[in-house]
Amino acid sequence: MERLWAPWRIKYIKMKKPRGCIFCQKVKEKKDEENLILYRGKKAFIIMNAFPYNNGHLMVAPYRHIPSLENLDDDELLEIFKLVNFSLEVIRKVMKPDGFNIGVNIGRVAGAGIEDHVHVHIVPRWTGDTNFMPVIANTKVISEALNETYKNLKAVIREHREL
Repeated sequence: MERLWAPWRIKYIKMKKPRGCIFCQKVKEKKDEENLILYRGKKAFIIMNAFPYNNGHLMVAPYRHIPSLENLDDDELLEIFKLVNFSLEVIRKVMKPDGFNIGVNIGRVAGAGIEDHVHVHIVPRWTGDTNFMPVIANTKVISEALNETYKNLKAVIREHREL
C-alpha cells in the first residue's frame, strides 16, 4: 500500500474554520483577486485553493450551496464540467504540467474539507513533484506565490472566449 503524505496541510486542518460556507461567502464579496476567484460563470465559478496541494490547484463550484453532484441540475453539471475543461486548458498553457488529478470529495469521510458545498478539485502534477521535502523536512514546496499564480492564470482567462 502506498501512502500520500501531505503534512503541509496541517495548517489548514488546525486553523479555526470560518463560520458559514467559504464558497458562498467569497463569491458574494465581489473581491475576486483577494478571494482568488478566477472566473465567474452563470451557474458556477473557478476559485484557487488557498491551501494548495500543488501550484495551480483550482476548484470549480456551483453558486448554489448543495452537498453532492446528484443535487446539481443539468445546467449546473454541464457548466461545472465545461469549467473543469477550461481550467485544464488554462493551466496547461500557463504551467505546462505533466498530468492532473481531478476529483470530488463527497462527505467528510471521503476527504471533503467543505462537505456542504460540492466542488471539483483540479490539481496539476509534474514528474518529480513528489520529492523528499514533505517527508524529510515536513515541508511542501510551492514554487510560486498564490497571487503570482492568480495573475498568470487570470491573464490567460481574459484572452479566452466566454464559455
